[in-house]
Amino acid sequence: MSQEIAVIGSPEFTTGFRLAGVRKFQNVPDDEKDEQLDDAVTETLSDDGVGIVIMHDDDLDHLSRGIRSDVETSVEPVVVTLGGGTGGGALREQIKRAIGIDLMEEDENNE
Repeated sequence: MSQEIAVIGSPEFTTGFRLAGVRKFQNVPDDEKDEQLDDAVTETLSDDGVGIVIMHDDDLDHLSRGIRSDVETSVEPVVVTLGGGTGGGALREQIKRAIGIDLMEEDENNE
């Protein structure tokens, strides 16, 4: 069974991914994130058909402590956060956690 990408966030955030062909998404309007984001994340993380979950970094602030911990430690599916000025280091750590190796390590040694 192939796994899909899912995106969670405001309709403005998810639209671009949907236009790019992402079929699994959870729209959570900005004014409802405190009430609905935990449920959307829990449902998506428990979906066996999802391999990667994409969220906006700022949305992590709307999650309860337990769900945020689940997001930060999830390996399958891996959760990738975008935006919010996290820089390449955070994405690098997410990739390293997901696949178990640091893909950038060799490049740094050659510089």
